[in-house]
Amino acid sequence: MKKTWPTLFIFLIIASLIGIGLFSGRFMIYLMIRVMLLGIFALGYNLLLGRTGLLSFGHGAFYAAGAYGLGFFSQNVAGHPILGIIIGIAAAALLALIIGFFCVRHTEIYFSMLTLAFGMMVFSLIWNLRGLTGGDDGLVGIMREALSFFGLFKIPIKTDRQFYFLVLAFFLLSTWIVYRLQNSPFGLALAGIRENPNRSEFAGVDVKNYRLSVFVISGAFAGLAGALETLLESNARPFMAHWSHSAEPILVSLLGGLLSFSGPLVGSVFFIAMREIIQRFTENWMLWFGVVLLIVIMGFRGGVVGVIEGLTGKSRKELKE
Repeated sequence: MKKTWPTLFIFLIIASLIGIGLFSGRFMIYLMIRVMLLGIFALGYNLLLGRTGLLSFGHGAFYAAGAYGLGFFSQNVAGHPILGIIIGIAAAALLALIIGFFCVRHTEIYFSMLTLAFGMMVFSLIWNLRGLTGGDDGLVGIMREALSFFGLFKIPIKTDRQFYFLVLAFFLLSTWIVYRLQNSPFGLALAGIRENPNRSEFAGVDVKNYRLSVFVISGAFAGLAGALETLLESNARPFMAHWSHSAEPILVSLLGGLLSFSGPLVGSVFFIAMREIIQRFTENWMLWFGVVLLIVIMGFRGGVVGVIEGLTGKSRKELKE
């Protein structure tokens, strides 16, 4: 019975997500696409921060790499969405490999500042190479072509409702991959590195290679989210690489719960919902979001998921008594 409830809960969530795509209005569908994109970004990022204990301020660079990789491929080679997404992921992973090679040799604040420096270098390159990247205008006019499989049949993704299910498929796949990674020997080694890197190294774990591996994996997820956003908005923008965009998965992870698997997912929902609600009353939504974040961090260190787990655990204890 204990194993049945989580399975039923997962199927209920998946059924709800499918129902939103089938029956909701355009605005709700657009918001849920944004939630899932942020969820993919935050899930991959939390492998680095929550699981390994490395704080990066440069993940926007990999998000932009995925976006511009798909944009260049679509405009100059072919408009096939899946191939464009694969190119975007590959571009982000390659950039993460190059940057990570230099960054993982350092820890704590030095690692964070290096990622920030590299991230802003990427932003400056995108901004200044107008002939290649479009400068502050970005790459525009990236169209969503139908998904074709060996020329046998085509699946249209032109409307947001159709595109929603492509994003949902990648979201569910990303969630499953991250879950498997966290519960694999690789994920356990990352947790050990987070708790005590010196002890892990004495135990025979190659700490630098593990950090580089998770950095590349995390960057690949950021690239996937960036590529999908480019298809959603039909453009790639330089501010995707800005440090302020890199802060979003950090805020989401802290809000949802840094050390829990579902924290980034729950945090993504709360982040988008709060932003939409607060923006209806004031343009300074980040100020009020900061106040909420301070309350969560200072009062509920486990984030929203930690609060829920604490309440459910307490109620179970009371029932047993």
